[in-house]
Amino acid sequence: MNKFDGRQMGYIAGVRRNVPGLDGLHRMTGLLLAERVPADGRVLVVGAGGGLELKALAEQQAGWSFDGVDPSPDMLALARETIGSLAERITLHTGDISVAPHGPFDGAVCLLVFHHISPEDRKVTLRGIRQRLRRKSPLVLAHVSFPLTEPAYSSWIHRHIEFGAPVQMDADRRNAAKTGMRENAFIRSPEDELGYLQDAGFTDTTQFYHAISFRGWVAYA
Repeated sequence: MNKFDGRQMGYIAGVRRNVPGLDGLHRMTGLLLAERVPADGRVLVVGAGGGLELKALAEQQAGWSFDGVDPSPDMLALARETIGSLAERITLHTGDISVAPHGPFDGAVCLLVFHHISPEDRKVTLRGIRQRLRRKSPLVLAHVSFPLTEPAYSSWIHRHIEFGAPVQMDADRRNAAKTGMRENAFIRSPEDELGYLQDAGFTDTTQFYHAISFRGWVAYA
């Protein structure tokens, strides 16, 4: 079972609480894509469960069409609820990057995904995205990334959990969340992130977003 199956009901509230400036991140993503994606462009969204970025981008660009992939049926069901009447321009696919259409796509998005998947799966995903993009098309991605050396590593885990913790969350639950993040999250340093993109064939990578533990980049196929 996918780690998000059965947890979709609290997802949207949680992501809005945990990710600083989420609406702004979606707006920046649309802006960066629009620099190269044509008015009638086709965009691939990897990790589309929940549907928040699909909804935001579809509202920003009335001529774009989207293919969204996600391994969780529950999260894709939530995405369908989120996108509502915009669904006529959006096709959803259950699975990883291997189930995505071959394109070619004019742009791609992968938000808040990579800290949930292993480095090997990350490499496969990046290569799969790159193979589906037109040459020089943009990829916008954002997720948790911070230094892995101590004491910075522990400090950033503390900051991440404390920022997103509800007021009523007691100390024991906060400490358990920090332990869970250490044991279960696949966090890599910003330097590692650049290396993964380069190895997958992306160029001209620029960081455009940094908020607490989250960073975002735009790179080109």
